[in-house]
Amino acid sequence: MMTWLQSLSVWMHDVFVAQFDGWIVLGFVAQAMFTMRFVVQWLASEREKRSVVPIAFWFFSLGGGALLLVYAIQRQDPVFIAGQGMGLLIYVRNLWLIFNERRSLSQQAD
Repeated sequence: MMTWLQSLSVWMHDVFVAQFDGWIVLGFVAQAMFTMRFVVQWLASEREKRSVVPIAFWFFSLGGGALLLVYAIQRQDPVFIAGQGMGLLIYVRNLWLIFNERRSLSQQAD
């Protein structure tokens, strides 16, 4: 009879080692990139002493979301695919709005 520690060890091996491949690496890179958006937002807010969303947040969202979508498609996970796909539309739209606002402000300054 296996102890709970042996069972945990077998489970961790099955999850993290046995199926380890390039897709798992991509998944972890994508998740790290997606997580960085929160770190960037938090640090910017702490610096300003108010809640702010820097443009880097949207770029990390777009990059991490795109990689997670590729990962989800490869894993054939329809819930994950739908969630990341919708998110990408929102990230692109926010970047579009930011660049349009900057262009408008630049033209007004000239």
